Amino acid sequence: MRTHHDHVTDVLPEAIAGDPDIAPNARVAPASALRAGAPGGWDCDVEPDPADHASTSDTAQTGSDGEDTDVKDTARRPGRPRSERAEQAILQATIDAIGERGIDGVHCEDVAARAGVGKATLYRRWPGKEDLLIAAFAAMRRPLPTPRGESAREDLIALLTVVAADADDPRYAQQYALLHGAGERYPRLVARYKERVVEPRRDLVRSVLRHGIETGELRPDADVEVAMLLLTGAVMVRGKHDSSPAAPGFVERAVDELLRGIATQQPS
Repeated sequence: MRTHHDHVTDVLPEAIAGDPDIAPNARVAPASALRAGAPGGWDCDVEPDPADHASTSDTAQTGSDGEDTDVKDTARRPGRPRSERAEQAILQATIDAIGERGIDGVHCEDVAARAGVGKATLYRRWPGKEDLLIAAFAAMRRPLPTPRGESAREDLIALLTVVAADADDPRYAQQYALLHGAGERYPRLVARYKERVVEPRRDLVRSVLRHGIETGELRPDADVEVAMLLLTGAVMVRGKHDSSPAAPGFVERAVDELLRGIATQQPS
């Protein structure tokens, strides 16, 4: 199981790179907003059910030590705080629901039941279904390493190795296929995903290329945007058209082939 919530900052410009095909976290609209291309609101009552108030483990109560008691588990356990465990469980429940039922099949009551939390927990963390979907899709991505700034080549290889691993991971192929094909029905969802997840990740690749130009490693007239698309596209497209894992050294070869065209010196 992998949600990477502990790296939700991946969606920030300084911590992320991307998918060349499309674009985390992601208040409450009527259920009708879920229809016909607008999965923005929640599909159940905004106010928590009475059952939510009846159980201290299923509501938004806070203990005397300030710890969130969202998860249906009142016993203290080592590891992540309860609020973080709850968020992890919700994101994984959403990912599972997407894979089983598609975007339309994600409903707050089902997600809450799968995650073992009350509906109020979802409302507090995400304004609506669209926000939760974006967070779940973002959580399926591995965190990108912070560029070291010593070598554009080495930083690009480090970033694209992670992007390639995402592309080669079969566990979430169906979920991403659903998102990729959702543009016509859910244009706002896809647009927000691009803005909040894909573009910040692409920006990290752009920043490495620009730094390489500044240090003289790359040609001053190198086209940063084209180079970024060529690099991310090479690793993402390979994964989509070939279900087998990339051969050892594939990412290095992809980077070096590009650098033959934009580097001031040929890669060794």
